[in-house]
Amino acid sequence: MTTEQALLDYILRLGDNALVLGQRLSEWCGHGPVLEQDIALANISLDLIGQASVLYTLAAKLEGLNKTDDDLAFLRDAQEYRNALLVEQANGDWAVTMARQFFFDVYNYYNYQALRNSSNTELAAIAEKSLKEVTYHLRFSSEWMLRLGDGTEESHRRLQTAVDDLWMYTGELYTPNAVDRQLAEAGLAPDLTTLAGQWKNKVREVLEQATLQVPAEGWMQLGGKEGVHTEQLGFILAEMQYLQRAYPGAKW
Repeated sequence: MTTEQALLDYILRLGDNALVLGQRLSEWCGHGPVLEQDIALANISLDLIGQASVLYTLAAKLEGLNKTDDDLAFLRDAQEYRNALLVEQANGDWAVTMARQFFFDVYNYYNYQALRNSSNTELAAIAEKSLKEVTYHLRFSSEWMLRLGDGTEESHRRLQTAVDDLWMYTGELYTPNAVDRQLAEAGLAPDLTTLAGQWKNKVREVLEQATLQVPAEGWMQLGGKEGVHTEQLGFILAEMQYLQRAYPGAKW
């Protein structure tokens, strides 16, 4: 794979992570536990979808096939998506959503911090701008981890269950594949071996403050970076892409 192809794959991955998680969070609109949190999740969803749009625009430019961000969002099949398996997991209850968000936010925060030094100036600029939003996302989810983990007996139990159930999807965030290694060597993307240590330290710190047990190291589910997904992604795309697939080129 050429460096240009690897970079395209990587940028699509970043965009897919943001779009799929943004779509998941949008499902909470009108269903949040209280109005304030309902609005907060809607805003985070909009942040992520906005990031996805910018990343897809850059990916379309690199691909050079006269595609738009809409084409990349709505006209690819599941196996063409490169998002982490974590972000496609179902919302579940509030504890599941917050645990999923926290795990991803920690990765996203350190990843965008490092991406500001990318030798690709456009990608570095996107990282610089996105980091402001991502910093808020991490603060929001971290506070909820503390509130639920060190809250009532029920909130603690639910959050511990969510952490345990989602843990097997977290390793993919910081486990490098061939694309990651190639781009790190070229100075285009972060070294995930460094990011792995940062992720584990931050996650352990917050979980311990929340009086939660850190799951044991073990087998991790991989595949999203290569386009191998859970059935959850198919359901997401069926809903998200329906209008564009049914009425190609439709405009409001």
